Amino acid sequence: MSASGEVRRGHSRAQAAAAAVRELHAAVVQPNMELVVFFCSGEYDLDALAAEVVAAFGTTPVVGCTTAGEFGPAGYLEHSLAGFSLSADAFVAVSGCFDDLQHFEFSRGQRFVEQRLKELAVRAPQASADNSFALQLIDGVSVREEPVTRAFQQILGAIPLVGGSAGDGLRFERPRVYCSGQFHADSAVLVVVTTPLPIKPFMTQHFAATARRVVVTDADVGQRIVREIDGRPAAVAYADYVGVPTDDLDPQRFAASPMVVVIGGINYVRAISNALPDGSLKFFCAIDEGMVLRIADATDLVANLEQALAAVHAEIGEPQLIIGCDCILRRLEIIQSGAVDRVADLLTRNHGVGFATYGEQYRGVHVNQTFTGIAIGRAPEATCG
Repeated sequence: MSASGEVRRGHSRAQAAAAAVRELHAAVVQPNMELVVFFCSGEYDLDALAAEVVAAFGTTPVVGCTTAGEFGPAGYLEHSLAGFSLSADAFVAVSGCFDDLQHFEFSRGQRFVEQRLKELAVRAPQASADNSFALQLIDGVSVREEPVTRAFQQILGAIPLVGGSAGDGLRFERPRVYCSGQFHADSAVLVVVTTPLPIKPFMTQHFAATARRVVVTDADVGQRIVREIDGRPAAVAYADYVGVPTDDLDPQRFAASPMVVVIGGINYVRAISNALPDGSLKFFCAIDEGMVLRIADATDLVANLEQALAAVHAEIGEPQLIIGCDCILRRLEIIQSGAVDRVADLLTRNHGVGFATYGEQYRGVHVNQTFTGIAIGRAPEATCG
């Protein structure tokens, strides 16, 4: 549990839904709760967990999602329930669930976000881009993250949007988001928060673009499949560029050498999911024909995360909460490299609560192999406890 009454954090390793919710509630309950957010393993009985959340938190607004791993006060775990609560003494939050992502239309998304902003303006007339942020949780197999994220950010304007794609372990089958007392498929949750506390949206990834530029020359944009790179079969071209036989293309290779696209001078990772039998490559993010990509090489993930968190401290001081969205591919790298304890220590010391995602969103852009987050600082008179 955090020392401050503004934010309380909790984390349960209990395997049964009822016990996990009881433990989370005991850790995060506080007077005058404005919002509760949780991240849970899809291994739980989700109907039972939803019922327990309703019973435990009553009329307090609660949102959440299923994951590919969770982190919080108990560490960097699987099959756990992590979450936090925000006090109405320091936060105003509005939220809603947007369904039927497969038939997403900008006009419907516009009305949805505008309604959230109207609600916020009524409850917090002082809300502005300087003191507000948006948190998005979205179905990670919907393949609709790009249009939804772009549209939501466009309507939010200068209010920064940060989020993650709900996961389902390593199954990639049934991610769910939670809102209004139940779990939903093919849906997104949006929360808009305003607070007088210092806030810092940030993202970080540990890849450096090489000089090798390639062009997507044939793609199925809707399915995130690249058929050709530089006029050659995509898998053959990629394998040649990274210096391995096509038979050696596997998740570890793709994770070690993703593609990046440069937008506004910033590298955004476009991770490869797998090679298909026809020689094409399936990506975790949308890829357009004509897009210029660069091959990237990995640097030290833990050192990169340390630097990002140090920059947060330099700007807002010690955070009392970091809401974090960390890619499943990063999680696999962390596990394979034996860095779990180091990452867990970093996130725990910085009061991180979040989940392993199927994709990350930052200011309207959907990315991969990235950590995106919102850091919330302390009031000037607050002391560390």
